[in-house]
Amino acid sequence: MTNANGRGRLIYGCMGLGGPWDGTSYGAAEIDQAAAVVDAAVGIGIELFDHADIYRNGKSEAVFGEVLARSRGLREKIQLQTKCGIRLGERGLATHYDLSREAILERVNGSLKRLQTDYVDVLLLHRPDPLMDPREVAAAVGELTAEGKVRQLGVSNMSGAQIAFLQDQLETPLVADQLEMSLLRRDWLESGVLVNHAEGVGYSFPHGTLEHCMRHGIELQAYGSLAQGRYTGAKPEELSPAELAVAEMLEQMAGEKNTTPESVLLGWLMKHPARISPVVGTTHPARIAACADAAVVAEEMTRAQWYGLWVAARGNNIP
Repeated sequence: MTNANGRGRLIYGCMGLGGPWDGTSYGAAEIDQAAAVVDAAVGIGIELFDHADIYRNGKSEAVFGEVLARSRGLREKIQLQTKCGIRLGERGLATHYDLSREAILERVNGSLKRLQTDYVDVLLLHRPDPLMDPREVAAAVGELTAEGKVRQLGVSNMSGAQIAFLQDQLETPLVADQLEMSLLRRDWLESGVLVNHAEGVGYSFPHGTLEHCMRHGIELQAYGSLAQGRYTGAKPEELSPAELAVAEMLEQMAGEKNTTPESVLLGWLMKHPARISPVVGTTHPARIAACADAAVVAEEMTRAQWYGLWVAARGNNIP
């Protein structure tokens, strides 16, 4: 099961690599961890590795660059994606957004240096910047693509309307939108079904975003797809009744399909016709390996099984 680019749909999210979120430097242990994670991900067919310039204050990209430097031929076998647009702890602010031309150029060049590569396959704009001028974005992306530093452009955490607004100024097509999507975080699903229902006021996901991406061939990348282990790693006493019901259903379905609960959980996402690409972020090689059958599960999952998991996660019936 591949995406529009012909690669496998599972993505590895590198935010957990590089050590703690502080000013400490990384060492051999962090590089070894990253190498083990990459081996596990490649071992189940993952080709795209997702980064951001801010992850672990740049250390996630840096340790990955160390792995690339010592793994001859690896860069040619994988694709790299990174993000820019969020600035942390600068100019007296804990967080602010910056998608100005100068910032995009600066941050991408910094990412390339840390990753020890000449280009990234995909650059994502990390979050909407209210001060963004789409013409500046277009200018920066034009320079980076002309120099061969960026091959494709996408966004993260943007609505369909924001994507369309930005696309109007770009010569290159936007190829991806990365959003938090899982069986636990279901705004993307619930908001569309509950358009004409009182329960819908509890969901703020922008209507039309999935449809816009599907119409224009924009890949939907789902971060948080394993729900932070809520269904597949938490102790029963830590779960709500609905979460416990889902965990038990995943175990049962995994047994019936001779696979793992993680593969069933991701398969549920991948069953959706939007062709969602889950981003797997665990740093445990065994848990990465547990995701190997997700595409097969998605193909085999029945409509009743899909709806059964959704209703269990809701804790009540759909309207």
